[in-house]
Amino acid sequence: MKNTIAILGAVAVALGALGAHALKDVLDASSLSSYRTAVLYHLFHSIALLALTRGKYKRITAQLWLWGIVLFSGSIYLLATDELMGITLSFLGPITPLGGLLLIGGWLSLLGSNETNVDK
Repeated sequence: MKNTIAILGAVAVALGALGAHALKDVLDASSLSSYRTAVLYHLFHSIALLALTRGKYKRITAQLWLWGIVLFSGSIYLLATDELMGITLSFLGPITPLGGLLLIGGWLSLLGSNETNVDK
């Protein structure tokens, strides 16, 4: 899991730099704002995943956050840049809120049971 988190964090920083430097002049304001939101959620949840590895945690939390990053941030990255890539990816629109629900579900999965798994 730590390797996955390391890659997620590095990709978040690289995509953030891409947006701040290379894409700021080619995306419209709305697309750039969406792209920045994707980077923030991607990075915040990568950090949250890293925090989980410091001890016992619920495996479901990690899985929900991991897939939430992929679906939420991933779909926004693609939707924000589809015109730039010359392809129409509007069909991905419904994927974004599903990813958001997974991120929310990950946070909510921390409630309740004290049952934990260790994944080192």
